Amino acid sequence: MTTQTARWTARIDRLSEWLGRAISWLVVLMILVGAFNAVARYSSRFTGWNLSSNAYLELQWYLFSVVFLLGGSYALKRGAHVRVDVFYARLGPRGQGTIDLLGTLCFLIPFAVAGVLLSLPSVRNAWSTWETSPDPGGLARYPIKTVLPVGFALLLLQAFAELARSVAVLRGRSEARRDGGGDHSRG
Repeated sequence: MTTQTARWTARIDRLSEWLGRAISWLVVLMILVGAFNAVARYSSRFTGWNLSSNAYLELQWYLFSVVFLLGGSYALKRGAHVRVDVFYARLGPRGQGTIDLLGTLCFLIPFAVAGVLLSLPSVRNAWSTWETSPDPGGLARYPIKTVLPVGFALLLLQAFAELARSVAVLRGRSEARRDGGGDHSRG
């Protein structure tokens, strides 16, 4: 890996790590909102106060969406994504690098590019109409729809970092693998 490539890969990795840590706090918020929703829904039976709202329910779903979409690059960087290849764990660094390279080129990059391109018309439309929830008291939809292409773009960025690492491994520079970010020996 060239020095320039190593620098860019490190920057992408730092961005994914930072996002992962930031998003972990959204998980806590999502749990708190979910707990409030459950308590509010059932407490109204006993108190007569209606504390529940469509906005709170949608907020819980929006937080889940943000965690899922923006956390994809972090999961990829850390090797926390699911591997279906049962032979991967038995392969050496070059074999794993080959599978990573082919998987990234044939599946991950096209998937991320398609995600960005296919979500943009919906995002554009949502912003042009200031789309909101059809449910009473619901939230605006255009901000959450914007997270779709952003999440896929971040995944694509991390895919390029993984691709550079795979190429380095195949060139005999196995030190280019993650430095404690994830366990590539999963089966």
